[in-house]
Amino acid sequence: MQKLVFLLILFWLQSGLSAQTYWQQQVNYSIDVTLNDREHTLDGFEKIAYFNNSPDTLNFIWFHIWPNAYKNDKTAFSEQMLINNRTDFYFSDREQKGYVNQLDFKVNGTTAQITDHPQYIDVVKLELPQPLLPGGNIQINTPFHVQLPENFSRGGHKGNAYQITQWYPKPAVYDRKGWHPMPYLDQGEFYSELGDYQVQVTVPKNYVVASSGELQNQDEKDWLLSRSNYTWEPEVSKVIKKKGGSKIVKKMVQLFPISAKETKTLIFKQHNIHDFAWFADKRYRVMHDTLQLPSSRIVEVNSYYLPTDQKTWQASMDDIKKSVHFHSGLIGEYPYQQISIAEAPMGFPGGMEYPCIAAITAVSSQNELEKIIEHEVGHNWFQGMLASNERIYPWMDEGLNSYYDLRYEKSTYYQNTKLKGDFFASRIPDHDDDYILQSLYTIKKDQPINTASENLSEINYSMMIYGKTARWMQLLEQRLGTTLLDKCMQEYFILFKHKHPYPEDFKKVIGEVSGVNVDDLFMLLDKKGGMEATNVKRKIKPVLFFNLKETDKNQYINILPALGYNEYDNLMIGIVAHNYSLPVTPFHYFVTPMYATGSKTFNGIGRVSYTNYADTKIDKIEYFFSAERFSSKSSIDTLGKKIFESFFKFVPGIRVSFRHPTLSHVSSNIDLRLFYIGEKKFDKYVTKAGDPENVYPSSFTNTNRYITQFSYNYYNNRILYPYQYQLQFQQGKEFYRFNLNGNYFFNYSRGGGMSVRAFGAVFGYIGAKSNDAFIYQPKLLGVRGEEDYTYSNYFLGRSASISNPDGPIANKGLALQQIMIRDGGFKLILDQYEFLQGRSEQWVAALNFNTTLPNSIFPENFPVRLFLDIGTYAEAWKNNPPTSKFLYTAGLQLSLIKNLINIYMPVLYSNDFKDYIKSTWPKNRLLKSISFSIDIQNFRLGKLDKHFDLE
Repeated sequence: MQKLVFLLILFWLQSGLSAQTYWQQQVNYSIDVTLNDREHTLDGFEKIAYFNNSPDTLNFIWFHIWPNAYKNDKTAFSEQMLINNRTDFYFSDREQKGYVNQLDFKVNGTTAQITDHPQYIDVVKLELPQPLLPGGNIQINTPFHVQLPENFSRGGHKGNAYQITQWYPKPAVYDRKGWHPMPYLDQGEFYSELGDYQVQVTVPKNYVVASSGELQNQDEKDWLLSRSNYTWEPEVSKVIKKKGGSKIVKKMVQLFPISAKETKTLIFKQHNIHDFAWFADKRYRVMHDTLQLPSSRIVEVNSYYLPTDQKTWQASMDDIKKSVHFHSGLIGEYPYQQISIAEAPMGFPGGMEYPCIAAITAVSSQNELEKIIEHEVGHNWFQGMLASNERIYPWMDEGLNSYYDLRYEKSTYYQNTKLKGDFFASRIPDHDDDYILQSLYTIKKDQPINTASENLSEINYSMMIYGKTARWMQLLEQRLGTTLLDKCMQEYFILFKHKHPYPEDFKKVIGEVSGVNVDDLFMLLDKKGGMEATNVKRKIKPVLFFNLKETDKNQYINILPALGYNEYDNLMIGIVAHNYSLPVTPFHYFVTPMYATGSKTFNGIGRVSYTNYADTKIDKIEYFFSAERFSSKSSIDTLGKKIFESFFKFVPGIRVSFRHPTLSHVSSNIDLRLFYIGEKKFDKYVTKAGDPENVYPSSFTNTNRYITQFSYNYYNNRILYPYQYQLQFQQGKEFYRFNLNGNYFFNYSRGGGMSVRAFGAVFGYIGAKSNDAFIYQPKLLGVRGEEDYTYSNYFLGRSASISNPDGPIANKGLALQQIMIRDGGFKLILDQYEFLQGRSEQWVAALNFNTTLPNSIFPENFPVRLFLDIGTYAEAWKNNPPTSKFLYTAGLQLSLIKNLINIYMPVLYSNDFKDYIKSTWPKNRLLKSISFSIDIQNFRLGKLDKHFDLE
């Protein structure tokens, strides 16, 4: 008998526990809010009915006060913006920022204290005066005042256009896994309790308000119907003033209609949603219609947009209705009475979803708008009703929704649309995403799908969460079949509509409904790399220019024309053949043979590399070999025939790159390479009859030399104050050099900034002092072509020199003004005075400053800058030095083609330089002092895409 009683009790406990497996809190809101569109503020009062449906006693409630994310530059939001290379908020003015204050919480009429979160300024803990028991409920009231920021991310304002999102104090979710307090982030969305909302919004009378709720004011509904043909364009007025008899005309642009003095209070209600957003604009044109669902329910459909974009938005109502029908049919019926889309700036291009409404930024075409509407409407299912924690599991929101984007592409809703063409050409996911995904897998820079939003790199948030998850769902569809998968998703919707599902809940539904073991597929969510076998042998196929079609079947050799030029080879014509493409492969090559029309020879450059990618402390190991050949000087012999000096070089090497944290902007590597250089140079010189003033080369000498080079390179390419440095050792037969290069960039708050470069070199001879080591010595002044001892820079005229410009073929003209920014980096040419070079047999040190001009005076990206070079060298500190201890130059710099070409005009310089410049250039001094650099060596293919290092 006792055993029977025990079994009955055990059965009762198990039944009770089973019944209590799932629970969630209920949070109902009543909010009164008033918009002040002069100060861009909200004044509100909210009443919250909080129902504790958990089995736990609560002594506190975490609250999100997310407007404080915009309070200063120390918030989690601000830090993430910097990680994702945005400084607009960090450098914003105080009046552009936002905050919430005047909070005065009362719980059941008793004042309650709040304490700050230890990390986040936009999260606080509400200490309950009395414990909240399981099954109990409390009334929480508080006033609040919000200073709306300019819209940097989803919410705020742009002038008198208001995007009121994440605007009211809101309890964090408490579920079976505990509390989920979280800061506001730009990359990473939300997790909130569901409940009922009644919101009263007071605004100037001529504002149109679009919201998550159902509008209750009949007079306002009637007025909105009259806005279907509303027209507004910015007004331009002219103010004419007289000054000294002349007229001054100023144009004043009025971007928004003048606000009405009278106000109106609008009432909105909505049942069982987890958030409430509203958008207010005096310029909105409104379209209204209805749609009927298969259950015969009628849904109100609204589209709010600017009159100037009427052509783009004219089909928006049909787009909304198609998307609602599509998702209702495949997943489950849309349960609310209204759905809206509003045009609004959101701080980023695209759209952002909220329950029953989505905001979409200005777009360029109906095609683009339709794709965004379809995607954003789909979010009413994922994560509007299937309210997963999209901060921790963003794939359950964006990824599942993106899978249905692909389904929509194949559906009759899309096939019947009149908008075809490039409709899905750029959506996520698409074929380009396949190339990027495969590239990320190859270089091992991908992350598992099951990664929290804030831990994903910017590209992985897009590629893994949207693209890879959609493909993972396609694998699930292939395993189950489309019909069975649809049945699973419909059951998932029924079981977890208006609830908080987790990945294990999703997996359990799929397994139980389908009866298929899908453990292996769900394990893929936690793994890196591709999900399907890709070891398909590809055919090698030449193609003109470029081809990204069927790269899974073909390995293309891309062939395109090549042109080159220097003073000796003149125009060079050839081809480039390479295999650089997407997806990235470990083996890369390019070869550029060219015929030189001047020297009548074949020149060229080529490189081949193989990279082993790793996922350890070593990021990758690259083995490479490069070669090149060009002419380096020209002359004529005594018979008047053109003859040429030339060089070739072979450079084998290895580069080991180290792995750094995913969200870090740091990269580092060690680079070991050998330069093997062969040079064909004029040897003996003779005169000829009738021309005693010139000498002509009569023979050649061929020499070979080598330089070993070891470098440690460190880069921190963060958007704010980036820096890099290089430690380098070079050694040849006669010399050694230690070089230190460092660069630091100081950002200005209004854009632009100052770059500071520090350089130091120590030089020494190996064995006896050798005159052959002269070109290896470090110096302060600009390095010329003949001193580019590794042939690493591009020179128009490598042998051009002021000290010897004449000869059988003169080295004059533009090539004479070219320098190379190496060593001391002084932007000055004084070849004819060797003692002024700042050259040293021991050491050289220099600082180079380069600053943009103030954006308050000059337009953004104005290419003119100021430079200052300061340096010293060992010989200047000895007895009877050739120059002063410290030398300097300063002037203007013009930077073109993203700093590939830089033109320098020195204006100020040391007296040492000034005296000789005056004596050497009595006329056109400023013009003759101009120099330039062509910094092609700084161009790296990896810079084409910040996410990949393709070298």
